Amino acid sequence: MLPERKPITERVAGWSIRHRALAITGWLALVVAALFAAASLGLDQKNSTDPGESGRADRVLDAHTGYLPLLENVLVESRSGTTPFEQDGVKRAAARELASALRPYGTVRSPLDDPALVSRDGRSGLVTVQIAGPHERFRAHYAGIVAAVRDAAARHPDLRLAQAGDKSLSDAVNGGIKDDMKRAEYVSLPLTVLILLVVFGSLVAAGIPLLLAVTTVAGTFGLLRLAGHWVPVNSAASSIVLLVGVAVGVDYSLFYLRRTREERAAGRPADEALRVATRTSGHVVVVSGLTVMLCLAGLLFTGLDNFKGLTAGTVLVVGLAMAGSVTFLPALLAALGPRADGLRLPWIGRRRTAAGPSRFWTAVARRVVRRPLLWGGLAVLALVVTALPALGMRLQDAAVTDSLPRSVPVVDAAIRMQRAFPGSPSPASVVLWEKRPGALDGPEVDAAVAGLRPTVTARSGGVLVARVPLAHFGTGPDADRSLLDLRRRSDAVFGGLDGVGHAVAGKTAFAYDFTKVVENRSAPVVVAVLALAFVLLAVAFRSAAVAVVSILLNLLSIGAAYGVLVLGFQDGRLGGPLGFTAYGGVIGWLPLFMFVILFGLSMDYHLFILSRIREHRAGGMTARAAVVAGVGATSGVVTSAAAIMTCAFSVFVMLSAIEYKMMGVGLAAAVLIDATLVRGVLLPAALAVLGGRLWPSAPATGVPHLARSAP
Repeated sequence: MLPERKPITERVAGWSIRHRALAITGWLALVVAALFAAASLGLDQKNSTDPGESGRADRVLDAHTGYLPLLENVLVESRSGTTPFEQDGVKRAAARELASALRPYGTVRSPLDDPALVSRDGRSGLVTVQIAGPHERFRAHYAGIVAAVRDAAARHPDLRLAQAGDKSLSDAVNGGIKDDMKRAEYVSLPLTVLILLVVFGSLVAAGIPLLLAVTTVAGTFGLLRLAGHWVPVNSAASSIVLLVGVAVGVDYSLFYLRRTREERAAGRPADEALRVATRTSGHVVVVSGLTVMLCLAGLLFTGLDNFKGLTAGTVLVVGLAMAGSVTFLPALLAALGPRADGLRLPWIGRRRTAAGPSRFWTAVARRVVRRPLLWGGLAVLALVVTALPALGMRLQDAAVTDSLPRSVPVVDAAIRMQRAFPGSPSPASVVLWEKRPGALDGPEVDAAVAGLRPTVTARSGGVLVARVPLAHFGTGPDADRSLLDLRRRSDAVFGGLDGVGHAVAGKTAFAYDFTKVVENRSAPVVVAVLALAFVLLAVAFRSAAVAVVSILLNLLSIGAAYGVLVLGFQDGRLGGPLGFTAYGGVIGWLPLFMFVILFGLSMDYHLFILSRIREHRAGGMTARAAVVAGVGATSGVVTSAAAIMTCAFSVFVMLSAIEYKMMGVGLAAAVLIDATLVRGVLLPAALAVLGGRLWPSAPATGVPHLARSAP
């Protein structure tokens, strides 16, 4: 009789154990090669295209090779006093000096020449400059503008000369993201190390998950740089890669290490314990990793460029973590042997050597399965109450003045500028282009453009851009109404012009179009992810009931996390502790992103727990006894993994951008709810209610499918 063929994951891990030196050096070489390849090839990065009408304008501007100037504004006002601008010699002198200093760098408009650049209350003036080209001189011209404003402000300390515009607002966002990334790295890694030390009580054991996570993230950054030549990757993708990479890298290592310790505590030799961990935890890591990757790929159903780079980054980092878990990690553990528990910490190290079932979660599961309807009903009630505020969720993308704190100088400048000159910090762009040569040259086009009352216009070849201030700057219902009014007027005046294409773009337009696309395409993403999850779970565990229960539990935990977001940010219940006022909505892309990533990541815990329950059931235990034993054996390590993941997500609460704060709170809340109330109470309650119907055909020996691979 031929021996049973081992699963491919076990064969790969077995090869890595036998050729440990080659597997370790090969993994490290892959990471280094990814980093150096990205740096040495110098590939151009693909830019993303905005959705909707703003996307049409974006494509026209991207295809145009001529120079179209960006706009910068400088607010001139007194720090104290209410003297009208026209009667204030100091303000007028400052505006005159500033306009003179800015003229070498672009086309300048001043309140001394244009009454429209004096605020309605008469106290403030606005100096504008369209930055001169060509493209290769833009940076030098912008630097000259910044220096001129800084020098003028130094000469007039009693005045406020505040700059905000296209380039300065974009730089504030990019700079904020870079600073946030550094802060996240500085805080998240030490927190992760601290928790790992508490979990393992050993410096060496704590360093193993961190090593896998760091090398995985580093390699992903290199590969993502290569992928960026074909797929648009925005700055947010780097933050998500760091967040997800640390979470899954540590998670996968935790389950490997804890199963190895458990087998060694049961009396198995070190090599045999590692083989068991490879056969069980290794296989489940691969299945759960593939599940996460497929769930994340659901974001591609939106068709949004911004999500393509995000999907590429998260799929790459999960895929690398999964590959490292069945190659590098087993080889490293085999090379270390008993030294994997080396450099134990006093007291903690002695307590953490054993890896038995969690007494706390075993006791909880035992009590829950005795009265599953009571405890399960209470847990469901708590989650439903928490999720109820999500029914009133309003999607709203973030403007710079909403996203970043007012302590950022350009944000403060934009807010003050908006009060004095509505729409001026970042006016909408009405983009016109020729569908036939000469279509923009007629007097009817000039009259139509003038009818929109733009502050400035710029023409380059067959493209014209008119900058029209919106009555309400930024995002939200008022800003959306202003945008739609401008679009209706644009359609009315340009729709009848032969050979002229038109579209309204800008920061408000992009936020509106993006949110609308997300709202319209969320349903296909949700359906695809739910269908995929059902098929995977039903096939893996041979139980449609388990698949349905698993999906319902995930939906409950995600709904509760949505409720926390609405309470904390839309209604402002977290404003005081987190240092900001109520935002008025939830960032448009966040709920869909949270759904996809949480549905994938929660499957890690779910598969590990269900697999162990299935293993005990296959060994002859009753359904309820298998639930108690499985939850007790896995919930301790699930709690440890969830604590690390929660810390990784919570770091984002401390960052400056409102998007990151929301993401950190939402993901951390979801992981905490999922790892405690859902997996510790609801899951055993649901499985206890299923009782004997849970895998009724479980064999007495041997565990098919994932059961053979229980952690």
